[in-house]
Parts: sequence; C-alpha cells; structure tokens
Amino acid sequence: MVTFANREALQSYRTDLDTEKAAGNKLISLCSGSGCGAYGTANVQQVLTEELHQNGLADEYEVRLTGCHGFCEKGPIMVIHPEGTFYCQVKVEHIPDIVQKTLKNGELVDKILFKDPANKKKKYAKDEEIPFYKLQQREILGVNPLIDPTNIDHYLAVGGYKALEKALFDMQPAKIIDEVKRANLRGRGGGGFPAGIKWATCAKHHGDRYIICNADEGDPGAYMDRSLLEGNPHSVIEGMLIAARAIGGKEGYVYVRHEYPLAVANLTIALDRAREVGLLGENILGSGMDFDIKISRGGGAFVCGESTALMASLEGNPGRPRAKYVHTVEKGFRDGPTNLNNVETYANVPLIINKGADWYQSIGTEFSKGTKIFSLVGKVVNTGLVEVPMGTTLRQIVFDIGGGIRKGKQFKAVQTGGPSGGCIPERFLDLPVDFDELTKVGSIMGSGGMIVMDQNTCMVDLARYFVKFLVDESCGQCNPCREGLKQMLVILEGICDGQGREGDVALLEELGSMIQKFSLCGLGTSAPNPVLTTILYFREEYEAHIKHHKCPAGVCKPLFHYEIDAEKCTGCTLCYKKCPQEAVTGKKKAPHAIIQENCIKCGICYDGCKFDAIQIR
Repeated sequence: MVTFANREALQSYRTDLDTEKAAGNKLISLCSGSGCGAYGTANVQQVLTEELHQNGLADEYEVRLTGCHGFCEKGPIMVIHPEGTFYCQVKVEHIPDIVQKTLKNGELVDKILFKDPANKKKKYAKDEEIPFYKLQQREILGVNPLIDPTNIDHYLAVGGYKALEKALFDMQPAKIIDEVKRANLRGRGGGGFPAGIKWATCAKHHGDRYIICNADEGDPGAYMDRSLLEGNPHSVIEGMLIAARAIGGKEGYVYVRHEYPLAVANLTIALDRAREVGLLGENILGSGMDFDIKISRGGGAFVCGESTALMASLEGNPGRPRAKYVHTVEKGFRDGPTNLNNVETYANVPLIINKGADWYQSIGTEFSKGTKIFSLVGKVVNTGLVEVPMGTTLRQIVFDIGGGIRKGKQFKAVQTGGPSGGCIPERFLDLPVDFDELTKVGSIMGSGGMIVMDQNTCMVDLARYFVKFLVDESCGQCNPCREGLKQMLVILEGICDGQGREGDVALLEELGSMIQKFSLCGLGTSAPNPVLTTILYFREEYEAHIKHHKCPAGVCKPLFHYEIDAEKCTGCTLCYKKCPQEAVTGKKKAPHAIIQENCIKCGICYDGCKFDAIQIR
C-alpha cells in the first residue's frame, strides 16, 4: 500500500481514486452493520456474488459490504447504484430475481420494495423517496451506505482526510479551536458541553496532553456510536487527529465497549490502514505532527461512561468516578491535560473544518447546532438510526419518520437520555428536541437513545426497570447513589407487586431529590429522572397501583387479569389454539372465556386477538 509522505501525495492518490471511480463498476451496497448482519447479510452477499459470476455480471457490478444504512427494522438492506434502487428484507431466495429482473432487465422486484405501513399498496423504489430517509438530514450517516469501513480508499474517495489536510497545512491550532467554538459544537455524549471551550482549556495546560474518545455506549436501546465505529471509523479517527492538532496531543485512546466486537474489529483495521499510509504515527503527511491511537476495551460497566471513571479504567484501576473540583482538561488521564469527547462529537469535526462554522451554525436551534443521531426504538413502526437537525420535534421523529405506533395503538410516552433520562408524555410531542428544551421537561438528551412507549407500557414498571439497571451498575462509592437507589427499588417493586402503601410516592420523590443533590457523579445525580418524571406525568398510574391495586397497562401480574368480552368475541378460536396453559374455553363461533385459575397472564391471547375482545381488568 502507498504511503503518503506529504499532502501532495495524498491529493494525487485521491485524484487517481476519482478517475477509477468514474470508470469503475456499478455498485451494489449491502448493509453489514450488526442489525442487518444478524438478519443474514453475509449469506446474501455470498449467494449474490455467485449469481453474478454465473450470469456473467461479476465484472460489471461490485458487491460492497458497508456500514449501517439506518433502517434497522428492514434489514438486510440492498441499494443498487447508480439508480438508487432500494430493496429491504432481502433474503437468499430473492437473489435470482434481483439478478434476472433488476440487473439484467431493469425491472423491479415488487416483493422486496419498501411498502408504506399505512398503505400497503404504496411502494417506494428509492431510499430518497421513503419518508424514513427523506425527512432526515444525514450529514454524518450519509456516506455509510457508500463505503466499506475496512477499505480506507472508500473513505478517501468521498473526501476523507481533506479536513485533516486543511487543519495541518492551512490552519493554526488556535484557528481550529476558534472554528469549533464558532460552530458551537456541543458534546454528543449527553452533557452538551461546548467542545471548543473544552479544547481551548485543555490546550492551555502544560504537560503531555491526551485525546480520548468515549465509545462506552451503555444506554439500553442506544447504538449510535457503535454504528459509527462499525460503519465509518475513519471519520472518528480524523476528528481525533484534528483535535490532537488543535490541542497538541501525541497520544490518543478509543475506550470502546467489550460488547461491540464488530466495532472493535473495523476500528482496528481502520487504525492499521491509517498507520500504513502515514495518516497516523510520526510526521503525519510530512507536517511534523506525531500522533497515534490505541484501543482500550471496557469491561461492560455502565459507570465507565462517566469521564473520570473511564480514565481510571483506562489506567488499569477500578472504574470509579472522582469529585469534579479538579477538571480532566487540567488533570485527567495519567494526571495530564485530557480532552474527552464521544464518538459522534469527533465525527462532527471534519464536517465543521471542511464546510466551516457558518455552515454548521445554519443547522439546528439557537443554542444547539448541527444534527443529532438518535436510535429510535420501542413501540414505533420504523425502528433504526435517525439523524435530524437539532430542534426537530418529537412528533416529527416518532410519527413522520418513525411511522407512528405499532398496531395502531395509542402513544403514551417517549423516554430520552437512557436510564438517566426522563419520560416525556403526549402533551409534549411538539417539543423541539435539543439540549435545553429536553431539560425543561425533566429529561436529557443523553447520547441519543429514544424509546417509544404505547398504551400497554406500565410507567411504574418502567421506572422499576431503569432503577434496577442503575442499582446493578452503580459503582457503590457514594452512599446517596448506592443506598438511595436500593431503597427506591424496594419501594417500586412493592408497588408493582401490589404491596404499595400510602406515602410511597412522596417517599420516592424525597429519595429522588436527595440522590440528585448529593451523589458524587452524573450517574447518581441523574438516576432518579425516570422515577421523578413518571411520577410527575403519570401519577395516576402510581395511585392506581397503590390505592386500587390495579395495573391499567396490564403489566404487573399481581394487579390485573384478562377477560373476554362476549360481545366482541367472534369465536374464531385463535386464543384457544395459542394458549399454552389451556386456560381458554369455548366453542367455535361462540364467545370464549378464560379459566382464571389456569391463566399465567402471558399475554399471548391479548396480543393475538384481532377483534380487541381480550380485555385487561
């Protein structure tokens, strides 16, 4: 592989790539992110490659395994370029039709086109036409469907490392920091602190400066950072290189979750390729700058997403937070000035350097600029990664992009910010999503997890789930977090088991306030958010559990039972056939009934009934 001794060598190589691209093969892009990979992308690729050879098309089409396309609900995803033909849920048995009809005859394979969930007769042939994609602004994720993350040439061909060139040869460190400041890039890891101010402060302090990327993404339902590292690791590497140039660091680390094997594998390959071509290591592009990056794999502790705990773990010590009166930009990793940003923050940096702070400022709200990637999951029709400008409303994300609630059920709430975030009810659906607006309603941006809930979600049980998660993940170092969360969990479990007492809600509020005020780190200070927001917006559910011993959503088993409405039941026998306990009785075309002593409240009959005859009582 060629090594770039200077800027001119890199520019010349990129020009050659452009020439090859113009004269090259047509491209078939296959998503190979973790989601599509689990659906069987590797098998699809193998059979497609064989079919192309058998039909004499192997020299005409390149099959490329790329990063996440975002529409995880519909994997495996295939896009055929240059036409942009979009096929979803592609299986091995579809390959012959794709080759014969589409590649040979220019016809569409109807059964794997995307169908509008609200109107099955409406189908889309191109991703740019699908509302899920059309309503996004994919500044960061946009190149994922075009590049193989293990091939540095693909990143270079879409303009990769141009921002590094500019930062090395056309900008002084102070100018780089000023550009990031003017762009008002705020940290995407959850805190929302301005990256430019952090960089400037770190650059002022003397000593060996370190550049660290936080890829310890631990929020349930969140996978934005994982998908970026899997699909476009060079964008993160380039962002870290620019930060190192601005701050004066020579050593960098990516602290990544142990549970992200594909991200680690692709990042390792990307780092190796960058070293081979001279974009990492000594005298990068002949500029005199020395900088390299190592990978450190976390042990799965949620608390290690906190900056000081992460650095302690990186040093080989237990991952425990420390008091914040000494800032990590002054004394962080190895007691040196340390700049820590998350994956998405670094991926924004090349965009800012290439397109300028004024362009970046044009996107978003007054105090939250740029786009934000969310993992949209839960009871929503279209799950996946969504990249939208800051200030996009919850309604636009959940209903316009997400397609609304599954099975036509009623929207209940959306939880943002992970286990430390809050639950936002329906009346705030028109809230613009940015750092400040979410805080006003008791939630946080977090890293970008967004969990949608419908009418069958019990908010008390949800609060119990997140508190249990945080009890297990607390480092146990400070009493308010360690003991306070345990006591909250005891109370919540009692309420869910039908043992709730008058005064429990007030006690939860008091405990939550105490934990927020006196915990040592951000995990503790934000841990009560799910409890406090569910009490604030769904107090009637707590009261139903405690006063009436009822779970309106039908989740807490001691507090409900199923009944069959004889007027709605058609006697289709579906519930009778599906019940694993033989708890349903009745004759065909006659109303059925449930034998309560046999019912285990598994919900199979409730979920399967097409006539809404199964009722929660």
